[in-house]
Amino acid sequence: MAKTATFDYDGPRWLGHPVGLFFLFFTELWERFSYFGMRGILVLFLVAPVAGGNAGLGWGNTEALALYGWYTMLVYLAAIPGGLLADRWLGQKRSVMLGGGLLCVGHLLLAFPPAWAFYTGLSLIILGVGALKPNIAPMVGGLYRAGDDQRDVGFTLFYTGINIGALLASLLVGWVGVRFGWHLGFGLAGIGMLAGQLVFIAGQKHLKGIGEAPNRQMLQAESGTLRQVYQHRTPLAVAGISLLFGLWLIGQGQVGYGLLSPFIGLAIAIGIVFYRNANQAERDRLLLAFLTFGLIILFWGAFEQAGGLLNLYAQQKTARMWGGFEVPAPWFQSLNPLYIILFGAPVGLFWLWWRRRGRESFALFKMAVGTIIMGLGFLLMAGASAQFENRGESAMFWLVLAYLLHTLGELCASPVALSFITRLSPARYVSFMMGFYFAATGLGNKLAGMLGELAQKAGELPVFTGITAGCLAAGLLLMAMLRPLKQLAHGAEGLPASHFEEQEGFELADTPDEGEEW
Repeated sequence: MAKTATFDYDGPRWLGHPVGLFFLFFTELWERFSYFGMRGILVLFLVAPVAGGNAGLGWGNTEALALYGWYTMLVYLAAIPGGLLADRWLGQKRSVMLGGGLLCVGHLLLAFPPAWAFYTGLSLIILGVGALKPNIAPMVGGLYRAGDDQRDVGFTLFYTGINIGALLASLLVGWVGVRFGWHLGFGLAGIGMLAGQLVFIAGQKHLKGIGEAPNRQMLQAESGTLRQVYQHRTPLAVAGISLLFGLWLIGQGQVGYGLLSPFIGLAIAIGIVFYRNANQAERDRLLLAFLTFGLIILFWGAFEQAGGLLNLYAQQKTARMWGGFEVPAPWFQSLNPLYIILFGAPVGLFWLWWRRRGRESFALFKMAVGTIIMGLGFLLMAGASAQFENRGESAMFWLVLAYLLHTLGELCASPVALSFITRLSPARYVSFMMGFYFAATGLGNKLAGMLGELAQKAGELPVFTGITAGCLAAGLLLMAMLRPLKQLAHGAEGLPASHFEEQEGFELADTPDEGEEW
């Protein structure tokens, strides 16, 4: 995956920062505007009736949530080849340029009604996000000298831009899509991406030397690891069995899962290679990292109900009249970035205060707290579902408070997750482990879609209750096992964090790492 390019920037500055930062700031702001704007209306467009003033595709909820799960999963998985593309051939800058171009075309295609335009547009967006997202954040780090005090502030500004873009997208694209037509909403998202691409092109003179060259050393390390998969019986057997299982699934008509199976098998095989080549301390840390990936899948499986099941719940089962105004369902998507902007600094300061008082600050403890808070948010949604079953509709405050708890949980868990993984990983494997992080996040998104599909059969109340129970159980179990888990870390949290942690910021809560300024 793409690494941060180190470069002593001697160009012009504005407000104490390299001018190039602000070009990257607005590029990412508009890219997130386009992505989250489209994401906010996607399932609503899919389920909208084919007849009427604002026609959609007329799909059922189950089919719409299935597509949502596959789409959001592939967006994250595409970051793995996107990072490798930059490392091996293009460099970060050209990968971002390529990704931006694909995103412009993809989003604008969604503005047209034909089915081929819709599916081609989604495919191009997946490829575009994969090329752009893993490579733009490291370019921010390349603008600063090592040890520059302004570097952390620069990342904070960059991440703030991401949430501003997401906030504006939910309000503007959501309103246009609901009020004037879904395709006009998609078109507005495309215009936002076009603006971001133009900003990036205009800023090239301020980004000279940043993210230019491929990383040849990483290329050699990655190739050597992949060769070992086929040189040992156990990883080779795992890869082979997953391939055969995938072919069987395809024969059963499960093409998507059939194609996914070999990918998961290859990831497991690579993990086996890592474990074989590690010493005992490294093996313990790798085991802890793999356990953490399981928590990441669960966490994002719950959180990513936002764009799918909760979006449909807001549209179909929530009383949205406020005075004489009906609140558009996509507007509830704006609560997450709004809460991040409002509570990001207080949550960061709280953990700083907590640590200075000598309290438990192990990364897994923070992730456990975040997972528990996430579960409490879904307890509120279970209350909303119970109210709907009794009255035929539920009040808006359930969603408002649930999104608040989901965001607080995210602010506890997300900023430390990738930093923790990179500290646990042997230096020679950090690139692959970052890819595994994206893969786990993608699988969490797929789990979100599957849970949404289940809710269409079993009902929202048992699904929301089940998510609550799963999150609470996982968080409490982590807390109960904290002492032996800390022993597996062998003091890894005290090690210097790899610069790979700058890749975090792929999800909506693009917040600084635990050691960065707020």
